[in-house]
Amino acid sequence: MDFALSAAGQDASERMWAFMREEVFAAESVWRDHLQTHGEHSYPPVMEELKASARARGLWNLFLPEYGGLSNVDYSAVAEISGWSPVIAPEAINCQAPDTGNMETLDLFGTPEQQARWLTPLRDGHIRSAFAMTEPAVASSDATNIQTSIVRDGDEYVINGRKAWITGVADERCVIFIVMGKTDPTAATHRQQSMVLVPRDTPGVEIIRHLPIFGYQDQHGHSEIVFDDVRVPVSNLLGDEGDGFSIAQARLGPGRIHHAMRAVGMAERALALMVDRAQNRVAFGTALANQGVVQEAIAKSRIEIDQVRLYVQKTAWLIDRDGAANARSEISGIKVAAPAVATAVIDRAIEIFGATGVSDDTPLAYFYAWARILRIVDGPDAVHRRTIARLELKRERPHVG
Repeated sequence: MDFALSAAGQDASERMWAFMREEVFAAESVWRDHLQTHGEHSYPPVMEELKASARARGLWNLFLPEYGGLSNVDYSAVAEISGWSPVIAPEAINCQAPDTGNMETLDLFGTPEQQARWLTPLRDGHIRSAFAMTEPAVASSDATNIQTSIVRDGDEYVINGRKAWITGVADERCVIFIVMGKTDPTAATHRQQSMVLVPRDTPGVEIIRHLPIFGYQDQHGHSEIVFDDVRVPVSNLLGDEGDGFSIAQARLGPGRIHHAMRAVGMAERALALMVDRAQNRVAFGTALANQGVVQEAIAKSRIEIDQVRLYVQKTAWLIDRDGAANARSEISGIKVAAPAVATAVIDRAIEIFGATGVSDDTPLAYFYAWARILRIVDGPDAVHRRTIARLELKRERPHVG
């Protein structure tokens, strides 16, 4: 196994760090001030400045190999750096969820007409998108539970259902939804579902509310939507009828590398804050860094971050070598491991900061909320542990006894 970055990957990482230090970190307070003044879902103009700079620096759509020429191992390093500022940096380089997965989906399964209308402006950063799968009334970790109906009526599909926790919808730039529902409830279990493209302004689409995460409302939002007799042309179908489940599986593999490495980046920033606090805060006549319990927290954090980074790098390497289908256990594993490590490291940093750590004076409180929710999004940890266990039970052993 070779996790060393290529020359292109090393160059992209160096340029990404320069972008972070010179522009992104300074933009965090500008971003926050705008939302406090203009509303939590308004769009801070500083993002357009950052996007223009990212394009000029060659830091645009790097998750797509045809743009940056990066492998998954290479891109994992860029994703980790962006995780140091997970709200701003991924969008600034047009590598933010759910748009990344939606771009890959449209690239793999979209018709030329669908790609021209939606994929091109997504790649150009002119619009945002949403992926509407999760529903409030069923356990959506099992996608076969989805109840939203997609019924053909002549040259149209009629969509009825309710979706929840749909990321991106609070931002009015989010103009297209990929909606998963059932086109044939009588088909084989994994052939009942299909995906259709639904423009935001289609009659019958009602955005009910934007859901907070631990009290935080993100600028892009996580929303509940009702589809009430929503009609779209049959040409808005992605792939063929019955392809919905397989499309959903196809979009998740590499995206989990992105999520996992951004979680590692969050953990690294939390550790940096922890170390700085420990060196500069005095208690009981000495710097916190001299206290054994604090040293233990720092050491444990260093070990855990390095371990999980190697796990993600191995997974990225396997995807590069063999494809996502041959790294199922590892993809599920990093989905569980990276957010768990990030949550633990951030929690230790909060402990060392005391009350300041749970305020908005540092990014730690928000980081903790987001790291914790990562243990639920894209399938809860329990489901991924189940996947790993099933694969492990089938694995052949060189020796038993």
